Amino acid sequence: MRKRREGTTIGGMSRATIILALVLLSALTAAADVIVLKSGRRISATNVVEEGDRVSYDTPAGRLSFRKDLVERVERGATPSVPFGMPAEAPVQFAPSESLRLGDGYDELAREVVGGGSLNRNYISQLEVQAQGNKKESVRRLLMAYLAASNFLRDRREIDEAIRYSQRAFEYAPDQFDFLEQVAYLSLLKGDYRQALDYLERARRQAPDDPNVAKLTGWAYSGQNKLKLAIEEWRRAYKLRPDPDVKQALEKAERDQETESNYREGGTSHFALRYSGVAAPELAKDVLRTLEEDFREIERILRYTPSEPIGVILYTQEAFTDVTGAPAWAGAINDGRIRIPVQGLTSVTPSLARKLKHELGHSFIMLKTRGNAPVWLHEGIAQWLEGWRSDQQAATLVSAYDKGVHLPLADLEGPFLDKSSTLANYAYAWSLAVVECIVQTNGPEHIERILDRIGAGSSTEDAIRDVVRMSYPRLEEETVNYLRKTYLR
Repeated sequence: MRKRREGTTIGGMSRATIILALVLLSALTAAADVIVLKSGRRISATNVVEEGDRVSYDTPAGRLSFRKDLVERVERGATPSVPFGMPAEAPVQFAPSESLRLGDGYDELAREVVGGGSLNRNYISQLEVQAQGNKKESVRRLLMAYLAASNFLRDRREIDEAIRYSQRAFEYAPDQFDFLEQVAYLSLLKGDYRQALDYLERARRQAPDDPNVAKLTGWAYSGQNKLKLAIEEWRRAYKLRPDPDVKQALEKAERDQETESNYREGGTSHFALRYSGVAAPELAKDVLRTLEEDFREIERILRYTPSEPIGVILYTQEAFTDVTGAPAWAGAINDGRIRIPVQGLTSVTPSLARKLKHELGHSFIMLKTRGNAPVWLHEGIAQWLEGWRSDQQAATLVSAYDKGVHLPLADLEGPFLDKSSTLANYAYAWSLAVVECIVQTNGPEHIERILDRIGAGSSTEDAIRDVVRMSYPRLEEETVNYLRKTYLR
């Protein structure tokens, strides 16, 4: 998500302002009310009251409000938590069944397969030898071992390896439901929606009324920006089995469909565009041209090509605010689709061009890491791709670090959306500085390698340690040294 740069900048922040921002952050984390939107977003707030058809609340950025029909509930004294990564409509809490159709004995065998917290490949090899005689019990035990290995690797976010173990099962049981469902789910985590739909179609032939198949099929269609088909599948899934994840996804998709019912469409091989009728067709064409140019550049830098077209929505300002529920300082949102207000524009201005590139960077990062990159890395890379550098913020960032009031990277892995504009300014500036330091000191290819490791299941700090040989604290120190040498001499 891109933040507007207008107004007070981080360069004008005093030490007292930074300390105040940190105090506010502490207060919000400890005892804030949280507004839970039907889209799944959670927003820290105080003095929450219902005023007519709006829900109003105070934040350090001022008094804001939402339409009441967008709000699911208000949690008093709760801890804010807004997951970043997968699209808001994705039912990410789904987990395939362990082995309901493979029979008894799964738990005991799974302990042999993943005993001690690591995969026992030798044990699996022994079961493969035993299954060569094609005896029913030996094959069944091998299938359970493959499922246990796939589940273990899935939980470690080693998605490609998890898929390989599940696909091995098809040599013995081409239409085994557990593995069709498992590979479909893993393909969705990769963003490979076409492959997921292939497996889900086979799974539906085995179990026509399975609610999980409908749930995942809706997710796959949503990923392909086929909103009508996604809604049909989620309605079917909820009818088969009431599920809060499906309900949330369905309500979000229905609101999007209502808002976009009269929108025009356009697209290229890389983008599926929908835009409000008040937006000029010439603007839509200009947006697609700009995005295609950005796509080629980011593809080269990150050495990654998304497998599916990326959704882009151009809103009026009112529709953008109502649909996304974004704070006042937000200039765009990326929740799996790039959502940008463009009211009054007839061509791509320099400001809009920067937003488009920034949000497209988020899409690449989200897909390349399978939704596992922390927010500071997302925002740092997106700003760097957009063309921002740390010259104007360097003095304040160095001063904050020297005085012990900087924000550690570990505290910036979660969302920025529920922060005050002052604290968000600081978080964005610090994130950019760290990414800029990595690029300028080690080369842009190191960013690509860090993202690869995160996508393969590493934590961000482990990925950074592997690629640039630094812990978080050491990287923070090196970033300050870089800022001093580059901008403060």
